[in-house]
Amino acid sequence: MPDNDFGYTRWGKDWVRLAEPLRQTRPEPLLPRARSIARNHGVQATIDGRIVRATIHRGSEASVIHLEVAPLTRAAITAIDEIVPDTSVLTDEMHAAVLAAGHSIAPVLAGTDCSCKARTARCLHVLATFYDIASRVDENPRLALEIQGFFQAAQDDSPAFVAEQRWVPINTYDPARYFGDLTTA
Repeated sequence: MPDNDFGYTRWGKDWVRLAEPLRQTRPEPLLPRARSIARNHGVQATIDGRIVRATIHRGSEASVIHLEVAPLTRAAITAIDEIVPDTSVLTDEMHAAVLAAGHSIAPVLAGTDCSCKARTARCLHVLATFYDIASRVDENPRLALEIQGFFQAAQDDSPAFVAEQRWVPINTYDPARYFGDLTTA
């Protein structure tokens, strides 16, 4: 049995790194409480595609957490398909092989939200959710790929992932084409 309850596989360690980044310069005082909440099954999380929704009830307070995970790139999906022939059983060696091929499969968050009064992206509840997902991924490494949209994207026929533009720069529009010919009106 490993000494650490979370991240004893490389797949789960990627989720622990969201809570405990290597670039962190000072200790995070919320981590012991977050690990305790996750270890004692205080996080009730549901995973729907690339969205993780969780609730944490502590005393008379309840917090709702929403995490959105960015999808894997098309290059990473292709590399995983080539390196891992069967995704039903994922090992640490397969994880290392994908990294050696130059593709990161660590989750990247597209957005986080928590209903608590802390109003920060790294509140106690978000950190506890990271640990809970890490524990779930340790038990079933296939979940690490599911949350990042690997199986959804593998079914798509599109040759590359194209991010939907949220904003279009105004200078990309031609006024004559956009408004049409105003002289004939």
